[in-house]
Amino acid sequence: MTAAFAGLSRWTRFCILMLAGAIAGLGQAPQDMWFATVFALALLMAVHSASASARQAAFQSWAFGVGYFAFSLRWIIEPFLVDVSRHGWMAPFAIAMMAAGAAAFWACFAYVSYRFIPRSPLALGGALIWAELTRSLILTGFPWALLGHIWVPTSLAQLAAYGGPHLLTLVTVIAAWAVFALFGRARFFGIGLLAALVGLGWLCVPPTALLGDAAPTVRLVQPNAPQHQKWDPEFRETFVNRMVEMTGQGDVPDLIVWPETAVPYLLNYVQSDLSLLDEAARGAPLVFGIQRRDEAQQYFNSLVVMGQGGVLQQIYDKRHLVPFGEYIPGGDLLGRFGIHGLATTDGAGFAPGVAEARVTIPGIGEAIPLICYEGIFAEELDGATGRPRFLLLITNDAWFGQAAGPFQHLAQARLRAIEQGLPMVRVANTGVSAMIDPHGRIVGALPLNTHGVIDLALPLALPITLYARWGDWLLIIVNALLTLGLYAWPRRDSD
Repeated sequence: MTAAFAGLSRWTRFCILMLAGAIAGLGQAPQDMWFATVFALALLMAVHSASASARQAAFQSWAFGVGYFAFSLRWIIEPFLVDVSRHGWMAPFAIAMMAAGAAAFWACFAYVSYRFIPRSPLALGGALIWAELTRSLILTGFPWALLGHIWVPTSLAQLAAYGGPHLLTLVTVIAAWAVFALFGRARFFGIGLLAALVGLGWLCVPPTALLGDAAPTVRLVQPNAPQHQKWDPEFRETFVNRMVEMTGQGDVPDLIVWPETAVPYLLNYVQSDLSLLDEAARGAPLVFGIQRRDEAQQYFNSLVVMGQGGVLQQIYDKRHLVPFGEYIPGGDLLGRFGIHGLATTDGAGFAPGVAEARVTIPGIGEAIPLICYEGIFAEELDGATGRPRFLLLITNDAWFGQAAGPFQHLAQARLRAIEQGLPMVRVANTGVSAMIDPHGRIVGALPLNTHGVIDLALPLALPITLYARWGDWLLIIVNALLTLGLYAWPRRDSD
């Protein structure tokens, strides 16, 4: 098969590999077909094992990656369609550049892998792990659609408590190599590895999450404000009144949470009107998202904790902003040419926050606050220092459309809970709002594109996880040892 593939034209090989990459993308939410990713990666390993040069190996990995990222990140065009007249022309360039750029990481590491260990499928697997790790960190990082994310709906996701998302990528690589081995001389070893992964999955099935004797009740309020109406003066009062009405119904919970930029005004101008929110909260702490401006005329995307009497007890400003969404490098210059961030009104955009990433919820304890995009960065969460009670994520997934984006974002939120061993309260403007237990399971949720409210008990936190203590270092050490071992193996044989 590989010989026949090598005889095809370059363009035909590109198209086949791009299609295989798209099939690999089926492992991501909402399809969750993890086996498609495993089998497609096994095919890439087979093609790599027959590559004639490092350049060919790099090209093949890049073609596969283009298909994978074009399919997995297809939601990236949605933000550009909110205001089509202003940003619509950028949509095809955005998806093409994102797919080609992300795939370039795979190509670079495949090239290096081939130069040191030619035609080794295992070495390619190790290279993909390094590529995914690098992609998560360089140029502010973009750890979306990682190969390890395919395991989130399975019990193997619990391994993230030990090594984070990149340990799950290692599991993906091992599974793909085991499938590849089934068609070669190492078929019995491949069968053994697959059996071991099945057994590991059985061992990783988590127990029932604990609630405690007096678990706090958290009210999740989802207004379902479409992005094109959210800031429209004719509609925004409608959505605020909707949240106020849902907040004030039923028994008084221990905490009420509204989504990102739930209040569509600057905080500077609404403090005198917070009595309306306080009246609806009836003494319960209320967390809501809003934008604000400081004395230096800088704008921030913020999370506010409001206590009884409408008192603003804490303000957290989003620290990891979305490039080309919430700020544009060189924004002042580009703004003169009409190029602005999607979520901003001028070229400068938002400023990053600098405050300590903790907020205290009266009667419950400390929480790690996260605003939208911040929830995808596993390595930026510090759940070890002064162990918090829970993770608190507010988001506006209306930017992501109605297909893959919101569900992939939710899957990553589930993974953050597993990694830290902490429950997560996740409230999204258009959904999916959910209570997630420390094993990453959804306790209760409000579906996408509906408005509603749900009261859920906050599960107990687990003991501190290995990943919360060590971060990615365990995976880095393991992958470095495996890489060195693969490099030394043929040298030892030749000696």
